[in-house]
Amino acid sequence: MADSLRKLLEAKTVLSVPGVYDGLSARLVELAGFKAAFLSGACLSFARFGRPDLGLISAAEVAESVAVIRERTPLPLIVDIDTGFGNALNVQRTVTTFERAGASALQMEDQLMPKRCGHMLGKQVISCGEMVGKIHAALDARRSEETLIFARTDALGVNGFDDALERAERYLEAGADAIFVEAPKDLTQMQAIGERFGSQIPLIHNLVEGGKSPVRSASELEELNYRIALFPASLLHLFIPAAQQLLSQLRIDGHLEKLHDQMIDLSEVNALLGADELLAKSKQYEYE
Repeated sequence: MADSLRKLLEAKTVLSVPGVYDGLSARLVELAGFKAAFLSGACLSFARFGRPDLGLISAAEVAESVAVIRERTPLPLIVDIDTGFGNALNVQRTVTTFERAGASALQMEDQLMPKRCGHMLGKQVISCGEMVGKIHAALDARRSEETLIFARTDALGVNGFDDALERAERYLEAGADAIFVEAPKDLTQMQAIGERFGSQIPLIHNLVEGGKSPVRSASELEELNYRIALFPASLLHLFIPAAQQLLSQLRIDGHLEKLHDQMIDLSEVNALLGADELLAKSKQYEYE
């Protein structure tokens, strides 16, 4: 059984957490030896619905994905719940539903709907007081203290660095289990965040290819006193160009001979996903 997320965060080392969006990606992350996974709302929107990260997916669609992933892996699962899908009462229902589906932690942000990717321009944020109320609502709704509530602020790109720090302080006081100041503009800002909060609470940072982060690695984050390094879209950012290459080759040549060495076959996929184990297990239910 995987360690709880709370136990993992007691360690002094940074926790690298790849983004997942379905059962296969979750299985790959587990087999690669990672200790936790992150259900990215952006990647769920990208991969399942072919849509940008603009708050277009519903709570029910995310909850269904949580349940699918939880069935596939015991890894602690951090779930992006965007704005909590509404006001404080909506947040409570979201927490109850997602906790029941198998989420280990719920990451909520203070954007105004319709939200957008944290590294995009044009974001808006709700008042600090409203977000504090939503954090309290989330904490009241959880049934287990092992279910963690992570608070993210997008205020830096809207109201400036000082407001983002003030919000982070208020969210910490409200009882959040981790703090995420999205999209610092430079290393100086990240150092200030780490110095102010790193000894009090786990700090989260997004490492997004093409994003605005001034750092690129988990080791850099550890030096800055951060504890969770999210790689939310890395799997998809590699998959998309690989898929485009394959489809182009197939359209031009009518076959994939040139790419066979880069592909796995059906038997390997079945082995990866545990087909033989399932078939063996089914035999215990065969009766004369």
